[in-house]
Amino acid sequence: MTTSLPARTPPAPAPPPAPPPVLDGADFTDCWRPGWRVDLPAVLRPHQRSAGDPAMQWDGDAVWRTTTTPCGPATVRIACRGGEVHVQAWGPGAEWAGTAVPGWLGADDCPDGFDPDCHRLVGAIARRTLDLRLGRTGRTWDALVPAVLEQKVTVVEAHRVWRALLRLAGDPAPGPAPAGMRVLPSPRRLREITDWEWHRCGLDGARRRALLHVASVAHALEPDEGCDSPTLQRRLRTVPGIGVWTAAEVVQRTHGCPDTVSYGDYHLKNLVGWSLAGRRTDDDGMMELLEPWRGHRQRVVRLLRVGGSMPPRRGPRTAPTDHRRI
Repeated sequence: MTTSLPARTPPAPAPPPAPPPVLDGADFTDCWRPGWRVDLPAVLRPHQRSAGDPAMQWDGDAVWRTTTTPCGPATVRIACRGGEVHVQAWGPGAEWAGTAVPGWLGADDCPDGFDPDCHRLVGAIARRTLDLRLGRTGRTWDALVPAVLEQKVTVVEAHRVWRALLRLAGDPAPGPAPAGMRVLPSPRRLREITDWEWHRCGLDGARRRALLHVASVAHALEPDEGCDSPTLQRRLRTVPGIGVWTAAEVVQRTHGCPDTVSYGDYHLKNLVGWSLAGRRTDDDGMMELLEPWRGHRQRVVRLLRVGGSMPPRRGPRTAPTDHRRI
């Protein structure tokens, strides 16, 4: 005797993606469909300084970001749903920032000539992260200030000072941004910060002097039309306190430069050496290992940050220095 099984009910079709929430009063709105799958966390990660960054906050699958622009401050909200990118922006610089979003997300990135299969690991990571793009912001000031704060200190210390600076001198974010979001202070406002206030933020004298130098010439450091990555790096390195590492960190963000590597980084050489050769190395050794990808060396670094590995730790971590107590 056979027993018939009850008919299986077919699964219900997946509901369509919910439309993004409508936030009234946006000064700029846009919706566009890129030709690739946008991975918001991957492409914007280099611009966020810790989970508590007052200039960038996540709201579910959407991101809020503040920025300076030639027209004034702006707050931008970006959400990706159903293959579409929805952009809303507020503030005097809303239109400038809103129209720059495709560049932020890698619309100008060109991987032509990049051969990840020069190394087995790089090829494997590249195949897992086909949508990894290098974005460009076109704003030196927004990238330069946090890069100076990160000079020769631990990441924990640099991020703490960044948050303190924005809370001290940054204006509240325009529009209905999450509570606590701030816009990076202008060069003029930064120069007005007293030594005592800098000390309360935890900033040492060397980085403070470098910030004052860049604030005094900030208008000349913004990339004009035709200013490529090497040109901007040369301009930056004429400013006291700005060296090879800081200039590289800036153009990776302003231009989405696929080749400029942060030479002199405390950890990067070991990430590259251990991932590609199974050994620690110095900066020159790192550049030698990256040579097969000349023209796309920073692209390889981004891939290794996703799927590479660091050598095992054999000692205590470097303790951050709290300059507020010195």
